[in-house]
Amino acid sequence: MPTISVFYGIIIRMFFAEHAPPHFHAQYGEFKASIAIGNLEILDGHLPRRALELTLDWAELHRNELLKDWELCQQHQQPLKIDPLQ
Repeated sequence: MPTISVFYGIIIRMFFAEHAPPHFHAQYGEFKASIAIGNLEILDGHLPRRALELTLDWAELHRNELLKDWELCQQHQQPLKIDPLQ
C-alpha cells in the first residue's frame, strides 16, 4: 500500500485496485480510518478528533490530487506524492 503523504504523525495511503467508493487510508499511531474522497466521510475505523480534523483539512485541500491518485491505483500504477499539511 503506497504512502502518498505524511504530516503531524498521520500517514496517508492508498491500496492498488481497491473497492469503490474512492477513498484513502489514514493512520495515526494505532488508530486507522478509511475516508471517502467525495464527501470526506469515515467509511471505517476511527481517528482521534485532532488527527481527524487535520486529515480532513488536508483532504479538502488536495481532493483533486487524491482522485488522480485513486485512478492511478486502480490501474496498478504508483500514485503521486501529495504535499503534507503545513
